[in-house]
Amino acid sequence: MDIIISENIRGKSIDALQEKYEVGFFQDLWKIPNELSRLVCDAKALIVRNQTKVDSNLLVNARSLRVIGRAGAGYDNIDIEAANEKGIVVCYAPNDNTISTAELSISLILSLLRKIPQADNSTKSGKWERSKFMGNELYSKTVGLLGFGKIGRAVAFRLRSFGVNLFAYDKFVQADDKLAKELGVNITTLEDTLSNSDIISIHLPLNKETYRMINYEKLMLMKKGAYLVNAARGEIIDEQDLIRVLKANILKGVALDVRGKEPPVISEIEKFENVILTPHIGALTEEAQEKVVSTVVKDVDLVLNNKPALNYVNFPFPQH
Repeated sequence: MDIIISENIRGKSIDALQEKYEVGFFQDLWKIPNELSRLVCDAKALIVRNQTKVDSNLLVNARSLRVIGRAGAGYDNIDIEAANEKGIVVCYAPNDNTISTAELSISLILSLLRKIPQADNSTKSGKWERSKFMGNELYSKTVGLLGFGKIGRAVAFRLRSFGVNLFAYDKFVQADDKLAKELGVNITTLEDTLSNSDIISIHLPLNKETYRMINYEKLMLMKKGAYLVNAARGEIIDEQDLIRVLKANILKGVALDVRGKEPPVISEIEKFENVILTPHIGALTEEAQEKVVSTVVKDVDLVLNNKPALNYVNFPFPQH
């Protein structure tokens, strides 16, 4: 097969791709590493989302692989160094899921403040517990953004209409950043952002520096009664430390769209009534997925036709 698709990635652009190439669509192939390795061995392209682990063990025998398409903005599940050694182009969709992920982050913030999932479950069970679901307004709260890239900026832009105060931490953004000033965002340190915010929303990439960055020490810097939202990468939070803080009633609520291991192993965190858990749906809107898949398919097609990829992580042409 020319192209292997190892996850449930669909869309009009995939249909068009199947008309031009021999495409193997296996939505659960990511669960079977040995079979994935066998099929990728002679393929020219591999298209994945976030569940397929594209590491050196997978790529070592990929004799014909020219391009890996990551249907999403993050690519921490792909070993870029291993791809570089094999001369394989890694392309992705850096911009197409920004709006969907930003909207989910705000939805989770509002759901925490107004206890919407809990109220829904209670009412559907036949109860009418109005006083139990006393919530809080978002207006006048201080929201701290960890990460002020595309998604962090999109969240800040949308939060302005709620009348919030905005702090942000991003090591690559200076205090005099023009857009930050226009949005009224105070760019400051990680410690100041954590300690001054009523709500923390994470929008950082996953790397060696951010892996379990939000540990017990950092969580204890947050205000007592603050809220924490993570729609970025699960490994940024040390989940065991988060459970420890939840047991101590330090945080008023937590919403996690992402986990350290996906699908996660059931743990104590599922037992907390003030925790909202969703299955990594930040980019899962019809609009975002159509754009993301179209962007990646276009680049895969370009590379297979000896043309440069437009949205690439390492280089636009195969190197070997």
